[in-house]
Amino acid sequence: MKRAVFGILLLSLVTGCSTLKPAGDLQSIQLVKSTRSWDGQTLPAYEKGAPEITILRIIIPPGYVLPMHEHPVINAGVLLKGQLTVTTEAGEVLHLKPYDPIVEVVDKWHTGHNEGDEPAEIIVFYAGEEGKQITIKKSANAE
Repeated sequence: MKRAVFGILLLSLVTGCSTLKPAGDLQSIQLVKSTRSWDGQTLPAYEKGAPEITILRIIIPPGYVLPMHEHPVINAGVLLKGQLTVTTEAGEVLHLKPYDPIVEVVDKWHTGHNEGDEPAEIIVFYAGEEGKQITIKKSANAE
């Protein structure tokens, strides 16, 4: 079936025939484009190792507080539903609501808290380096 649809699409492109019509107009909405994280810090240069992309769908239950952690790699995400409050160790705060983008802080201790009454769901893209951790939890001994 997929080959038949692809064949029709290819034939219509080659012949100029418009047998397939889009259901609506394509939209592309830029949510964020930045060289800085949400706290205003300049993002670090990429490492020289082999790149590794990780995409996570993270679901945070109501009332849940993420442990204090940091990311040694550049990452960005979009909150899909719920609400999430991100707080750095220094007390900087960012409140996210559905469809808010975030360019996360790098090498900076922070936590997240779902202060809402429904799960918070976020998709996060990590631009890392092969073999390198994307998240490091702060241990009680690190203080």
